[in-house]
Amino acid sequence: MRTHDTEGIKIVCQNKKARHNYTIEDTFEAGIMLKGTEVKSLRDGKANLVDSYATINGEEAWLNHFHIDPYSPATQFNHHPMRKRKLLLHKKEINKLIGKTQEKGCTLVPLKVYFKNGKAKVDLGIAKAKKLYDKRATLKKQESDREIDRAMKSNNRS
Repeated sequence: MRTHDTEGIKIVCQNKKARHNYTIEDTFEAGIMLKGTEVKSLRDGKANLVDSYATINGEEAWLNHFHIDPYSPATQFNHHPMRKRKLLLHKKEINKLIGKTQEKGCTLVPLKVYFKNGKAKVDLGIAKAKKLYDKRATLKKQESDREIDRAMKSNNRS
């Protein structure tokens, strides 16, 4: 499912569970090195960010467990759906990510994949895992906000 933003950005997929399971401290935009069949599958919206994460090996960033469906018209030259994909970041950004991920409990989580000016990009979030009580508190706050909005709308109608 593709959605369109106002700035010429076409969102391919989002990791909706990431904001539920983690508190996002900072975000980075990174390019992704892809093969031709992967780009075509992404443009068709056939990708899944569930359970994917990013790692830093040496001075390179990698996206792991990012599932892109094989492109059906390309039979023999297709890609492996779960292969590691290199992320394109500046050296300063990688050094900053190394420092942040070495803190206790911090991980790199992809938040969304999109096309910006014809190039595939991924939003990486520096995340800390939420405890169960944090998740409950967040859900309780969202529910109370919804109830307040409903009450405000019903008061405006009468």
